[in-house]
Amino acid sequence: MDRFRPKYVTFDTHGTLINFQMAEAARDLYGHALDELRMVEFIRNFQGYRFDEVMQDWKPYADVVHNALERACHRNGLTFRSEDALMVYNRIPTWGPHADVPAGLAKLAKEIPLVTITNSMKVQIPSNIAKLGAPFHAVLTAEEAGAYKPHFKAFEYMLDTLGCGPEDITHVSSSFRHDLMSAYDLGIKSKVWVNRGHEPANPFYEYTEIPDISQLPGVFGI
Repeated sequence: MDRFRPKYVTFDTHGTLINFQMAEAARDLYGHALDELRMVEFIRNFQGYRFDEVMQDWKPYADVVHNALERACHRNGLTFRSEDALMVYNRIPTWGPHADVPAGLAKLAKEIPLVTITNSMKVQIPSNIAKLGAPFHAVLTAEEAGAYKPHFKAFEYMLDTLGCGPEDITHVSSSFRHDLMSAYDLGIKSKVWVNRGHEPANPFYEYTEIPDISQLPGVFGI
């Protein structure tokens, strides 16, 4: 069977490649004040408010974190401190990859150029990318696009920068809400869902499912 070989394999970064530790940061801040049931609810709220913030007009990611944390604190009756939001924001560049990522990416990069479009800032992302253990052809940010995913503008910026169409790439993400729904609507036929347990499966969006990045080269027969 012939396998599709894209011009580029494009990625979501945080959550898909990088172990995104917002929940751990929230526990460090508020675990002493909340029992486990309320802590789980706070983490869910914090995640939901971050999504709501990126659905608005672009703003620096420090503001996304600040606003989302403040809203989650208000909802859960906790005192919000701006220095707590800054602490969370400053942790992001220190986060490294999921254990399965470096070897899988390194193998794939020998055959197909890698690209990321990330909901990040230009000053944040180099440290994360350096920990991935593979060369990237392009590292593109929401800051440069002027929009966060899932806005189409972010994906369109990526395609325009690469000089290709939706038919030329495979997009890889662990998130339907941030990536794969928009990719589907934009006509990106080749999609890979990395099932990291963030969201339930949704076959409507026509993707190849893998458990982790170690399995990604095999999608392309590598």
